[in-house]
This record gives sequence, structure tokens and C-alpha cells, in this order.
Amino acid sequence: MNEDKYAPALQIDGPIATIRLNKPDYANRLSPADLKAIEAHIADVNALDDVRVLRFFSSGKYFCSGYDISSLASDEAPSSLYFGEVMDMIERCRPVTIAAIQGGVYGGGTDLCLACDFRVGSDSVNMFMPAVRFGLHFYPGGMQRYVTRLGLNNAKYLFLTAEKIAAQRMLDMGFLTELVPAPQLGDCVENLSGRLASMAPLALLGIKRHLNLIARQDMRIDEINQAVLHSELSQDMKEGATAWKEKRDPVFRGR
Repeated sequence: MNEDKYAPALQIDGPIATIRLNKPDYANRLSPADLKAIEAHIADVNALDDVRVLRFFSSGKYFCSGYDISSLASDEAPSSLYFGEVMDMIERCRPVTIAAIQGGVYGGGTDLCLACDFRVGSDSVNMFMPAVRFGLHFYPGGMQRYVTRLGLNNAKYLFLTAEKIAAQRMLDMGFLTELVPAPQLGDCVENLSGRLASMAPLALLGIKRHLNLIARQDMRIDEINQAVLHSELSQDMKEGATAWKEKRDPVFRGR
């Protein structure tokens, strides 16, 4: 298989970036080379101050079937711990992240979704976590995301039973932040992307970062206090107040 042909692709359109998984014939499983590509794309996006939103889309029937465990057969392949490191990078990514889940999501693919800030799914999606079926212990960041996003009882149920669940239960558990009919998925994600991209960057990206840190029991009060004071003196704060008074949409500059 030509890895370059199927590598995740990055597209940037103003304040909105998109990474598309592109292995539809292989359920969008992620090889070590794919993870390297995602790592590079995240670095590129983080370096662009104008980008406020990063979405993950997939081609074909499946969103993502996780790590290509066949690669573990090679002595030179990285451990699945590397997969976890890349998922941690997605969680720490500077822009607000959205997973546009159009189909089945399995194994580490579920953690890719949980690493995103928003998870919009169509009514045809399903998920399961088969790690125990393979005898594979899951990596730390993924288990923490399962517990903090879904709660301990749901995390235990999904990990220890490896049961497949459908869209409505995914929504009820908190795995999905929004559930829409399949034909409306694209429009829903576009609308959400546009709404997020229109927000004041200093507040939007700072609050996203600190909420994720708080979920990891890392409450950086001094940093948050400084961010509050910085935002109060920002041009964006003045613009927001003026736009509210003038009953118009604000135009934020991120300063």
C-alpha cells in the first residue's frame, strides 16, 4: 500500500483547518506514518495564529478504527504508547477541535474523538473499544479521557465488556456532544465551525486550554487570573462591548 496516497491531508481555509483521514478501504486505521503526518499537521496548525478551529473528517464508511495493530508485528514499529502521545497532542492542540463522525469509530479512534472538544455524530454511527479482546492494555491519556468525558462507570463498561453501542447511547453517555441525521452532519459541523471561528480568540482558546487542564486536575489559578486581566484590557473586549451596544457582529483580531 502506498502510504503517501492514503496519508491524512491538511486543508486550511482562513480561520478553519481540516484534517481528513483518507484510508476508506482500511476503515481509516492509523499507521505509524499516519500518526507522524497528523503530528506534523498539528504542529503546522499550532503555528498559525489565525487558525481558531481544527476539524477531523474521514472518507468512506468508517470514521476511524484506531491504531493499525498489525504494525506492532514489526520490531521497528513504535508502541501503541506513541498513538496515545499523538492523541494527547490533539487534546492540547491550540485551536478548538471538532470530530465530524460519519460512521463507525473503534479502538483508538474513539480516543481521537474524545481528544476533540466537540464530537458531532450522525445517526448511523456506532463505537466499541476492543482492547481487552486483543489483550492490549490501553495507554494512560486515553483512559483518563474516557473517565473525564464519560464517567468512571461508562468507561469501565466500554473498556471491560468491549460491547458495541449505537448513536443514541453514545449521545446519552456523553461521547457525542451532538447527534444529527446523516444528511445534516456536514452543515452542522460547518455551522459550528463558523460560530467558533467568530469568537474572540484570546478568550476562546484560553478557556478551551484551561478547561482541559482542569479536567486533568491541573487548576492553574495564577495563569487563569492573568488571562482574565489580559482579556479585560484587550482590544477584543472593547470590540465585543462596542458591537453589543451597536447591535452588530463583532470583528475580533485576537489582541
